[in-house]
Amino acid sequence: MRLAAAALAVCSTCFAQDVLITAPRFPEEIRRMPASITVITQEDIERSAARTLPELISGEVGFTAKDFYGNNAAYTSLDLRGFGVTGAQNTLVLLDGRRLNDFDLSGVQWAAIPLASIERVEIVRGAGGVLYGDGAVAGIVNIVTRSPLAPGKSFEIMGRVASYETREGQVYGAYGVGSVGANASLHAFRSDGYRENNRNEQENATLSLRWALGDGALDLRFGADRQDIRLPGGRFVQPSIGLDEYSTDRRGASTPLDYASRDGNRARVSFLQRFGVAEFSIGADTRDKDQRSYFDQGGFPTYRADDLELRSLTPRLKVPWRDHTVVVGVDLHRWQYRSQRTDRPENLVRPTNQVSIDQDTTGFYLLDTIELTPVTVVSAGWREERAKYSGQDVVDPSAPGCSFCSAAPAVSETQREHAWELGVRHVFTPRWAAFARAGRAFRFVNAEEIYESDLNFAPQFQILRPQSARTHEAGAEWRAGSRAARATLFRVDVFDEIHLDPFTTGVGNTNLPPSRRQGAELEARWGGFKAAYAYTDAKFLEGTLQGSPFAIGTNIPIGGKTVPLVPRHKLNLAAAWDVAPRTRLSGALTAVSEQVLDNDEPNTLGHRIPAYYVVDVKLTQTYRWGRLAATLNNLLNENYYDYAVRSAFTPDRYSVYPLPERSFGFIAELRL
Repeated sequence: MRLAAAALAVCSTCFAQDVLITAPRFPEEIRRMPASITVITQEDIERSAARTLPELISGEVGFTAKDFYGNNAAYTSLDLRGFGVTGAQNTLVLLDGRRLNDFDLSGVQWAAIPLASIERVEIVRGAGGVLYGDGAVAGIVNIVTRSPLAPGKSFEIMGRVASYETREGQVYGAYGVGSVGANASLHAFRSDGYRENNRNEQENATLSLRWALGDGALDLRFGADRQDIRLPGGRFVQPSIGLDEYSTDRRGASTPLDYASRDGNRARVSFLQRFGVAEFSIGADTRDKDQRSYFDQGGFPTYRADDLELRSLTPRLKVPWRDHTVVVGVDLHRWQYRSQRTDRPENLVRPTNQVSIDQDTTGFYLLDTIELTPVTVVSAGWREERAKYSGQDVVDPSAPGCSFCSAAPAVSETQREHAWELGVRHVFTPRWAAFARAGRAFRFVNAEEIYESDLNFAPQFQILRPQSARTHEAGAEWRAGSRAARATLFRVDVFDEIHLDPFTTGVGNTNLPPSRRQGAELEARWGGFKAAYAYTDAKFLEGTLQGSPFAIGTNIPIGGKTVPLVPRHKLNLAAAWDVAPRTRLSGALTAVSEQVLDNDEPNTLGHRIPAYYVVDVKLTQTYRWGRLAATLNNLLNENYYDYAVRSAFTPDRYSVYPLPERSFGFIAELRL
């Protein structure tokens, strides 16, 4: 058995100084960016035992995942650098440079991006507020799909069967000749899921076309996705009355009648033109999403039909001038959120409430990268952004589902925010480099954080103050062939954090008191081994939660308390061996320390999400015609969960979301 050093050498691109990435709006060399950057290559993806994008990305330093069901990343979110339950709203996810984060709380539809369609994943930690604005607080994840201009033709078929009646298939085809190329994919997934009432059905399709036009290029991209999923809810635990559904029936369903569906479509056209050394690019995007959900709530049901539309225009210009490279651009986004609410699906023809929320944002940005010397690069940037909101709520008192319904007063408001960054990167020797940066980023409130209930359970629009954050970080990197290491120290001070506040009567939102995330990130690669460790200390610095006499309490102090859902320690280890010329064995260990439960900002529950560790392995056999692979996830059969929520009304009651035990999978790929 020999170490697959050659196979893993490509992973060192994470630290290489001459690698191009596209997350900075134009292709840019990593050596010119003062930030902690990781590139996950196609080789990394094929070697990994990860089944979904969140599983793959959460193996990188600084990331944790919150997975409700462990069923093809349905209702899974990623958290970078310790934002906890709002991690998905503070890390910006891009697909080929296009924003995937929506103007609601539904999260990224990870299953609409199969692993087989990805060329690489670019991760830029702690930077993004200047170039992308709203939501790029902790960093950026840019998912780059396979280029339509790859010469020649190819055809691939993938099939997978796994535990819990899981079946998955994908067909991918590409054709490129001269200046024209196209690729397309079809993907389908079916699984009963680990839990009862958790069947998941998903399909998606993509089509990409590209024309190379002299010194320019025209791109057209289309996508559609559909999901139907059953929602089992959590397992309740309340020690004071001897209730422990997690231990007695961890696979059961607390909500056997709940379900949700989603249908989405997207289209994009982009054009790039070079004028000598200058580059101009413009992109126009349209996206719509139709979501339906039913929650029985013990005989007091609610049914929602939510529609979300995005229209955006993003022109930008890159101009090299002497030792400067200036990127300037404008981002125009228009969101339209429409929600019809009633008690049962059959009553949707006459909904009790029809909610409309619009958001228009306009952002202007400028980033200057200055090459002071061949080994020292400085970057400085500024962004101004304006968000205009309007909201209306129409109620039908005679609707079948209307008992005590009312309408929220209309609202209209304009908010303004700014972001800045200043960084430096210096290469000491061909093996050693260091960087330091400081910056400010922000987040605006989204639709589902705007429309909530007041203290009397009446609906209202709550347009909270924008959230802001100041980040300071510094790091050093070492690289020698397939060996590499990086150490980064960071601190993020957060103000007016936008957060769901379950301690008020009803459900309300609030701007939290100041908090701080700080810590260290350590990474190392040595031939066939990879290690990543993150220490994160997330604390509230001061203040109280308003609370309510109908909930756990009022004016609850949280100063000095730990932010929920943020583990202090997280370790990832991965290794790969070529046991034969075409046979590879890969393995990964994820170890996570204990976490405070969601909703437990005062840290008074007396129970925490237990520490856990999970081992995954994958055996791959490569043939001239394709590959066969077998996976074993959660090898040691760990009983664990990474999300749990505290009751707002019963002091010792909480709900946990169990994740799958040991599971098996078999993959077959044909490549022509």
